[in-house]
Amino acid sequence: MDYITVKEAAERWQVSERRVQILCNTDRIKGAYRFGKLWMIPQTAVLPNARRREEEPHLPMPRKSPFLDMTNLYNKVGGAEECAEMLINHPEAHALFEAQIAYRRGEIEKVYEQARYFLSAHSGFYAVIGGGMLLAQCAIWRGDIFLWKEAKKHIFEAPCKDEHDREIVSLALAIIDSSIYDNKDYPEWFKSGNFEALPGDAHPAAKVFYIKYLYMAAYAIATGQFKLEGVEGLALMRMIPNTIEPMISQAVLDKTIVPEMYLRMSCAVAYYNSGQKEKAIAHIDKAIALALPDQMYGFLTEYIRHFGELLEQRIALQDPNAVAAVKSLYNIYRVGWVRLSSQVRDKIAVDLDPKERELAKLCAFGFTSKQIARMLHFSESTINHDITRILNKASLSNKKELALIL
Repeated sequence: MDYITVKEAAERWQVSERRVQILCNTDRIKGAYRFGKLWMIPQTAVLPNARRREEEPHLPMPRKSPFLDMTNLYNKVGGAEECAEMLINHPEAHALFEAQIAYRRGEIEKVYEQARYFLSAHSGFYAVIGGGMLLAQCAIWRGDIFLWKEAKKHIFEAPCKDEHDREIVSLALAIIDSSIYDNKDYPEWFKSGNFEALPGDAHPAAKVFYIKYLYMAAYAIATGQFKLEGVEGLALMRMIPNTIEPMISQAVLDKTIVPEMYLRMSCAVAYYNSGQKEKAIAHIDKAIALALPDQMYGFLTEYIRHFGELLEQRIALQDPNAVAAVKSLYNIYRVGWVRLSSQVRDKIAVDLDPKERELAKLCAFGFTSKQIARMLHFSESTINHDITRILNKASLSNKKELALIL
């Protein structure tokens, strides 16, 4: 008997490859069998009739979390493919995990296809939230506000069973907003670091987003956009690592790879902004070492906004070939991020390169030109010239306003 591949079957039947894989995984294609990681499909096979809605399988997620890649399912560096293989008989979980890994890799078109699969299927609560968040991530890379609004609508309409589920929906919506540095809608219980409303499987991811919330608060204080009695300047920023370091240790103990990556980078950002470059580099290097074996270039791309050339240099030390891939992705990411952020937050849209962002950030933190020149190893006249150029580019009148474009 002759056999065809999943791709050939998809082209013949005019459906997506994902649909064919699901049909194979659920034994709906007669005579199909697995050969290693590939499905072999009889050349004479036909596309099965679509099931009625009430016959669609409703399989629970293997973890109660919309972030499967942040749970201990993915517990070995470089083990993404192995983890996906373990989920092969669970179509929803398999597709969700693959989409999340695709996002960490910067494969946005694949993420988009998977998100559409979730939101067209009759999936469960965590799967719908996961699909909606994937769609929102695509919207950021594309700079598409209509896709952004659609993603939030899907999450809001997730099939909640009770008020507890509705709280999780509120958190998911706030997490999406935090992607463009909008933290005003986090639930009060979450702001206090209380995760009791969340299932235990969601705690590793919750820690990542809680630290992001704290960082945004520290950043707002440092740039004068938010006032907190008794706290000013970089005081809170300098305290954040004291909160993150124990979380990193717990992530290492729990073998939750993705949360460890994000916590290390968040810790590095706080150290870097506080002038502790060597401590920042130690965490950057460890995060890179966790990300590179599974080619998670999309994850690294998110942090060029914070570190610029420093991150590129540290990546090059471990894998020179990865630098070009990360820089190429960043050229896409930064344009989409700026476009979407400016529309959602009604802010000035200015596309700054990494060097300009770092200079604008230091100005927003209140450092003088003389201090910045010493920190960046340039002359004071060069710094003043570059600041003037950025102000003209953004149509701003003084350095204090630079916080408005970051």
